[in-house]
Amino acid sequence: MTVLVTGASGFLGRAVAGALRDAGHDVRTFQRRPSGVDGVSDLLGTVTDPAAVRSAVQGVDAVVHLAAKVSLAGDPADFERVNVTGTQDLLAAARDAGVSRFVFVSSPSVAHAGTAIAGDDAEPASPGHARGEYARTKAAAELLALAADAPGFAVVAVRPHLVWGPGDEQLVGRIVERARRGRLPVLDSGAALIDSCYVDNAASAMVAALDRAEVVHGNVYVVTNGEPRPVGELLARMCVASGVPAPTAHAPSGLARVVGSAVEAVWRVRPGTDEPPMTRFLAEQLSTAHWFDQRRTRRDLAWEPSVSLDEGFRALSGTR
Repeated sequence: MTVLVTGASGFLGRAVAGALRDAGHDVRTFQRRPSGVDGVSDLLGTVTDPAAVRSAVQGVDAVVHLAAKVSLAGDPADFERVNVTGTQDLLAAARDAGVSRFVFVSSPSVAHAGTAIAGDDAEPASPGHARGEYARTKAAAELLALAADAPGFAVVAVRPHLVWGPGDEQLVGRIVERARRGRLPVLDSGAALIDSCYVDNAASAMVAALDRAEVVHGNVYVVTNGEPRPVGELLARMCVASGVPAPTAHAPSGLARVVGSAVEAVWRVRPGTDEPPMTRFLAEQLSTAHWFDQRRTRRDLAWEPSVSLDEGFRALSGTR
């Protein structure tokens, strides 16, 4: 197939474009800067430009949509314009262009209301309960994507959870930098079980979702390694693999949530130049369990992760 990948200059987007190329597809990418992926055709543009979107989907059989505004803070209008309106315009343009398969890359945060998740499957997206502008707008966009599923236009939503690996600046990079500066406390005892997804596994799951779209269309799947670990262990191993001492300071999660709420209030009035040091959503993510039942995902997508967490940490260490 000829597959358009949006957001392929990002960490996961590059991996997905490469995996689709390796699977034998003709891959085009669409984002604001070159993807850096060999063997694909780059189209430069943004999902906020309807004309560029319409041009990008011409002659395409399938779309894997990763482009999004991802941040813990920011102008709500920016999240709405990129994540919701951009997705809506891309869906309409893809249908009009005769695209037959559409994989919407979502996030488990679209169905997370701040309480522990222990072995759940993919719950319905809820913009009204999602924490933060990113999660809220991704939830709204996922609902739009699933509503567009129709005969001849097979839509699947995939929610990779905490994707990481060598070269990741979004998760690993920020954890390591905060630890290096002594600003990464372990909340409570650090025992909350959290699952994550090594980047190669997340990318192969997207390829599987595309391959199976005409069979599993209309469904939502959470994708993880299926290896829940205590959050304190995950933070420590990411730091050590990156050559930084593991965090040793602890803080109460209740205090972190209060501080996070206060920081969010300040950031709305006087936003900083980087991500806020703490938000309520981040405090919840670092102190509550969130791991998922992977049986339906693996069965329906005919997919299994190929890289274990331990293998992933060794690969991360090897990039030092």
